[in-house]
Amino acid sequence: MAFRWQPIGHIGLLAGGIAVLAACGTLPGSAPVVSPDRAYVERRTVSVFSIEGRLAAHQGERQLAARLSWQHRPGRDDLLLTNPLGQGLAELSRDAAGARLRLADQREFVATDWEALAQQFSGLSLPLSSLPRWLTADLPGEARRVQRDALGRPRSAIFQDWQIDYLDYESDHPQAMPTRIELHRGDLDIRLKIDEWQFDVRGAES
Repeated sequence: MAFRWQPIGHIGLLAGGIAVLAACGTLPGSAPVVSPDRAYVERRTVSVFSIEGRLAAHQGERQLAARLSWQHRPGRDDLLLTNPLGQGLAELSRDAAGARLRLADQREFVATDWEALAQQFSGLSLPLSSLPRWLTADLPGEARRVQRDALGRPRSAIFQDWQIDYLDYESDHPQAMPTRIELHRGDLDIRLKIDEWQFDVRGAES
């Protein structure tokens, strides 16, 4: 994906640099992209995927709003945040060697845990490690108060003090993926609008 880096003025990337996009935090609706030859698979078998969408989060005075591209496979994640013009704001990745954050001014930071790294710069406690399963609506067995729709898909649940709400899916298929998700814990609110899903049902070779 081609993008240009958008300069930001200070180290507080997510709390400051992305906050300039707060006006975009309403996540305006648009129809998700669904391939006409989309082959649905059981959500519990999905281990490799990529999404294009939008993210908005706020907690007190802290705000985050950006477009995101996320590639997930077992043992590795690559997350790119951009503004509406496609200018890069940050790259966050993690693998067996640890987590890395690259800012728009090309500074790079490393840590053993990517949730801790994201929180260090955003001030927000984002559930990055749990999100891949939540994104696919593959809720863990420990989830409580799970409510499902008529097709058996999760509508809401509580897990590790997070309230998870699935507001929309890409189609009426029982294995369709979510396109609107809201997460709440305490005064932290996170909204995700997923515009496009892509899958590799064969899994990752590397």
